[in-house]
Amino acid sequence: MIVDVCVRIGTLQLANPVLVAAGTFGYGVEFQQAVRLKALGGIVTKTITLKPRTGNPPPRLVETSSGMLNSVGLQNVGLDAFLSEKLPEAASLNIPVIVSVLGESLEDVQVLCARLDDQPAVAAIELNLSCPNLTHASALMVAQDADATRDLVTAARAKTAKPLIAKLSPDVTDIRPVAQAAERAGADAIAVGNTFTGMSLDPRTRRSRLGSLAGGLSGPAIRPLAVYRVWRVSQAVRCPVIGIGGIVRGEDAVEFFLAGASAVAVGTAHFADPAAALAVLKGLRRYLARHRMASMQELIGTLRTDAVSG
Repeated sequence: MIVDVCVRIGTLQLANPVLVAAGTFGYGVEFQQAVRLKALGGIVTKTITLKPRTGNPPPRLVETSSGMLNSVGLQNVGLDAFLSEKLPEAASLNIPVIVSVLGESLEDVQVLCARLDDQPAVAAIELNLSCPNLTHASALMVAQDADATRDLVTAARAKTAKPLIAKLSPDVTDIRPVAQAAERAGADAIAVGNTFTGMSLDPRTRRSRLGSLAGGLSGPAIRPLAVYRVWRVSQAVRCPVIGIGGIVRGEDAVEFFLAGASAVAVGTAHFADPAAALAVLKGLRRYLARHRMASMQELIGTLRTDAVSG
């Protein structure tokens, strides 16, 4: 059975709906010897800031029950080095390159978007509004405030015509007003979401197991929380939703599509298996064929609410 897995995110056409999430796949090129990258729907680069960042002190990763805490702190080469060194390599992969960016001010965001707008190799821009370990754990993320989200997306939209993806935090009481603010400000898609802020403490030393006090929890432990938020957002906005959070298998991705996602991004699973996203895509194709669905449109948003699953 021929299955059409193409999807559209705004004006961005993807050959399939499986992406790799920012921060889990480097700049893309690091995996080209181990993974058939051309089979991916696209790559989302690690988050780029205007100036280089050295990141947080080690340890940066801690394994938890069914998940992982990270406190990398957005280590990256900065915009100039990214444009001169990393982007040309990523462009040679011949798959859509979505660049994740974070600005510490509206002006930073506008500079980042304006310079990326001039790059034909950039298929889309993802605004990281939701990193839980950029600053101290008590700091408020942009994506925890609808007005701040609106202002930042508006600033970015003024400087680029490329598809703009607003990546939100799931770590809020109600994600819908934030998603709606991003859509009204000009976001072409909403990515739901990022990690949940958490801690892992060592009873022996009475210190954090991370070099910083707190970090972002990811992995299968957060998938049910992420699926719920995707469903909530998909009911509240008209633009496409990208689901992220604990996807390891094809059927994990199917949960997000049923909840209304138009695409998914695989993240933490790559730490165990660099080809995890391809395994997810293979499992998704099998699911569609088994259920005799000819296209993704027959799956997206088809959650049944008339009866409890047996």
